Amino acid sequence: MNKIGQGGMVRFRANNGFTLLEVLLAFVVFALSFTTVMEILSGSIRNTVRAKEYTEAALVAQSVMDQLGLNFPVVQGANYSGESGDYQWEVSIGRYEDVAQNMHSIELGELTGIELLQIDLYISWGEPPRDKSNSFSTVRAMLVDRKLASG
Repeated sequence: MNKIGQGGMVRFRANNGFTLLEVLLAFVVFALSFTTVMEILSGSIRNTVRAKEYTEAALVAQSVMDQLGLNFPVVQGANYSGESGDYQWEVSIGRYEDVAQNMHSIELGELTGIELLQIDLYISWGEPPRDKSNSFSTVRAMLVDRKLASG
């Protein structure tokens, strides 16, 4: 409530509460802070799910690589495919590419009877348009079956 004091000046009486403007400003600050925290949390959850999927894909890839030579023969030119849960995989086996550029490796391989094979594994999961994939590659040394010439 206003009172007119000496000299015709208006004096305002001090209130002990908050004005509507102060309450609205406090609510806006709280809403912006809450929105920022929620965005951080949702991003964190997305990253956790993505890390889980890539970790599972790596475990499936390790399992498939371990089966090579046991359930699937490791021979040059072979291609295999399969599924493991939500993950689809494809394996291709070929000659190690760097060997063709280094003649000493070829000579050493012929002397020792060891051939280097490159194993490429492609793994995919998810539904389009959010499907994901990853690829893995390794080199495996294999003994070459040699027939001795009889003399």
